[in-house]
Amino acid sequence: MKRILLFAALVLALCATTASAKKLIVATDTNFPPFEFKDPESGKHTGFDVELWDAIAKEIGAEYDLQPMDFNGIIPGLQSGQLDVGIAGMTIKPERAQVVDFSDPYYNAGLLILVKADNNDIADVKGLAGKVVSTKLGTTSEDFAKKEAGAKEVKLFPNNDAMFMELLAGGADAVIFDSPVVAEFMRTAGKGQVKVVGPLYMGQSYGIAFPKGSDLVAKTNAALKKLKDSGAYRDLYIKWFGTEPK
Repeated sequence: MKRILLFAALVLALCATTASAKKLIVATDTNFPPFEFKDPESGKHTGFDVELWDAIAKEIGAEYDLQPMDFNGIIPGLQSGQLDVGIAGMTIKPERAQVVDFSDPYYNAGLLILVKADNNDIADVKGLAGKVVSTKLGTTSEDFAKKEAGAKEVKLFPNNDAMFMELLAGGADAVIFDSPVVAEFMRTAGKGQVKVVGPLYMGQSYGIAFPKGSDLVAKTNAALKKLKDSGAYRDLYIKWFGTEPK
C-alpha cells in the first residue's frame, strides 16, 4: 500500500513539474513598429513590446514561445485558451476588459490624424467629414473613425503598412491611428510625404492581456513595477521611442 501511495505521489509531483514548466504562448502583432515588427536583417520579431515581455518573463521565471499574428485574432485566442498572453499595443477598453484581464498600463498613447504633406483641406477631425479614412481592423482607431470622424468611408486593413500605403497611393484622404506608430512612419517610410493635423485624440493606455482569471496578471504587475523601479523600463522606453517615459 505504501508503494502505491509513494508511486501516486511521484506521479502527482511529475505532473505538477510538467505543468509548471509549460511554455507560455505569447501573442504579438505581426507589424506594429516600434512595438513589434520583424527585423529585416535577423528575420526575428523585435520591438518595445517584445523586449518588455522578455524582461517580464525573466522576472517571473517563465518560458514562452512568441506567436506573431493578426491583431484581431489575439483576444479570441485568449478567450479560447489557445493563448496565454497578448502584448500588442492593446488599448485597455471596457468592452475588452469584459472578456480578458489586463495588466496595469505600461504605455500611454492617443490617436493622430495623418494626411499627405500637400493636403490643405483637413486640419482636424472635423475636416474628415465626407472623406475616406484608412485604419487598422479591430482597433480603437476603427471605433473612432466610424463614430467620431464622420467619414464617408472607413477602409480597414489587417496591418499598418497597408493602411499607410492606401494613403500614399491616394486611396484614402487620411489615416487615423496610434500616435507612436504614426510618429515612426513619419520618421521612416513616410518621411517628407505626410504630416499630422490636429491634436492628440482619445488619450489611452496600453495593457498586457490575459485569459480571464489568469494568475499571470498579478505576477506581471509585480514584474512591471520592479522593472520601472530599477530603471530597466526607462532604458527600454528611451531605446525604442527616443524620449523619457510619459
